[in-house]
Amino acid sequence: MKAVRVLRYTLVSIRDLLISAGPIALVAIGLLVLAYWWLDPNPPKKVTLATGPAQSAYDQFGKRYQKALAAYGIEVVLVPTEGSPANLRLLRAGKADLGFVQGGSSERNANEESGIVSLGSLFVEPIWLFYREDAARKAPGRALGSLTQLQDLRVNIGARGSGAPGVMRRLFEANGMDPAHMKVTRLDQTSAAVAFLAGELDAIVFASAPESQMVQMLLQTPGVKLMDFTQSDAYSRRLPFLSPVVLPRGIVDLAKDVPPQDVRLVATTTSLLAREATHPALLQLFAQAARDLHGPAGWFNRAGSFPNTERTEYPVSREAERTIRGGQPFLQRWLPFWLANLIERMWLALGIILAVLLPLSRIVPPLYQFRIRSRVFRWYAQLRDIENRLYAEPQKAVEVVRELDALDDRVGRITVPLSYVDELYALRNNIDVVRRKALQGPAAAAS
Repeated sequence: MKAVRVLRYTLVSIRDLLISAGPIALVAIGLLVLAYWWLDPNPPKKVTLATGPAQSAYDQFGKRYQKALAAYGIEVVLVPTEGSPANLRLLRAGKADLGFVQGGSSERNANEESGIVSLGSLFVEPIWLFYREDAARKAPGRALGSLTQLQDLRVNIGARGSGAPGVMRRLFEANGMDPAHMKVTRLDQTSAAVAFLAGELDAIVFASAPESQMVQMLLQTPGVKLMDFTQSDAYSRRLPFLSPVVLPRGIVDLAKDVPPQDVRLVATTTSLLAREATHPALLQLFAQAARDLHGPAGWFNRAGSFPNTERTEYPVSREAERTIRGGQPFLQRWLPFWLANLIERMWLALGIILAVLLPLSRIVPPLYQFRIRSRVFRWYAQLRDIENRLYAEPQKAVEVVRELDALDDRVGRITVPLSYVDELYALRNNIDVVRRKALQGPAAAAS
């Protein structure tokens, strides 16, 4: 029984404490809900990524990003397009959240364009100019090393909407060439490759990462050569969005020594762009995936070279910059993504809420004390009334004693925490004092 009473007193104390702290708790919950609604810490479960033509490097990387973010419960919807310019248009129109965009694809100054941010440069995309050996006999020198040798050849420079035509137009202009006076076609990659292998085209241009299946196939096709850009350094000085790169001898196939010598190329740098309104947590996840997918060594870069914030034409997202420099956030190494992201995005709000609640919390102890003591003190008014009637009408002492007994019985059923029992017993002692006066008769009551 003693243990039951102790437990009862403890539960009463906890209940009263919770009730006393209730208003503060309601304010805290309200502030948390308001902060959650305002900050919107959890990202949407679906995001759209503009990629590129089928079998292109953009298409291959899009599938890898899709798989990487699926581990976090994010569905990446891939939107096939003709290439970089189409991706940029989708981003500007708000019809895609992210997209791969090749350097030099923008027709305007990116610094004047708001609403689009970069998640960093991901990889270089060389200009692959493949030509048929038998077609090269038509050109001076029999081996292509200059764009001017394409003047009389049938050349496909890429489909409309892809990045290659824009880059080639600038290269032709740099050489004083007018595409209107050339045998230029703009077929898509697959159609162009079929026509090229069938002998209907003399040369074909791709602007793609080496991961492209079409590039891999043509590099190993007999009778097909890759043009050596002997003036690659000059192109990079004239066109800042281009970089000179070298395809090392034997990198494609060491055993067969493909290519048989170093090949100089010019390359653009592809960035992953996003709408500025895209949820910050999604930008962070894509930046983390970029480190994993593009960080290893490749044909044109050493390990850790990509992603980076160099050669980007758009402002770099703060989330991406922090991820590129620091890697995965500390909390995400130990906690599930949703919880780590929630804490990371809410910690400042939590600090502000605590700063507001700490002063308010000081009223909880006095409120708790008042609530407990009021259970006892509110009976003193009735006791004082009974005592006053006893003084005024001593002849009614018997009736007063009955009221005091009833009051004592009700007070005896009051439950208070053990730390306040002394006040309860003080009340009962005072009731007993008045009772003794009533039992002693009129003379004692008058005194």
